[in-house]
Amino acid sequence: MLVWLAALGCKGAFQAEERRETKQMNKNIWQAIEALVQQIPFSKQKVEAALSTVLTEKEDDFNKLFLFYKSAPIQLTEGLVISGVDLRIKREGGHPGFLVLAVEGACITPAQLREHYKELQITQVPRGRSLEEETTFTQTLPWGKLSFGFKERNRDCLASIVFEPQ
Repeated sequence: MLVWLAALGCKGAFQAEERRETKQMNKNIWQAIEALVQQIPFSKQKVEAALSTVLTEKEDDFNKLFLFYKSAPIQLTEGLVISGVDLRIKREGGHPGFLVLAVEGACITPAQLREHYKELQITQVPRGRSLEEETTFTQTLPWGKLSFGFKERNRDCLASIVFEPQ
């Protein structure tokens, strides 16, 4: 009986994690990107402030170099949702951090992306192993690299944004 109750408690905790409340942010994706760029070098507190969210630490017993943070989904204006935030901060040393945003909802096409970033270069292409692989467009900026991923599953809609400060 005790094992069954413990299993129910774990299942309930897992379901609660899946039902995390979506945060609202009164910005479009371009404003969110600009707000994040202003926070480089990244820290947990700076990213939380820029995205109006709370980041929680992900447990990773295997990685002793980086702290990993995630957040609940964030609803932007114009129907776009940041469905996942993956912030990586080096535990020691002067690393500026690394940030990945998973996006879904309204579709941002490569043509719309080029309206904002004119010097995009293709830096990664799918190799035919999975529909989850992405074609990645990257622009080098004074602070580092900003990349945009389009999954093979839906090649015309933005799926991820990667901030790689130098």
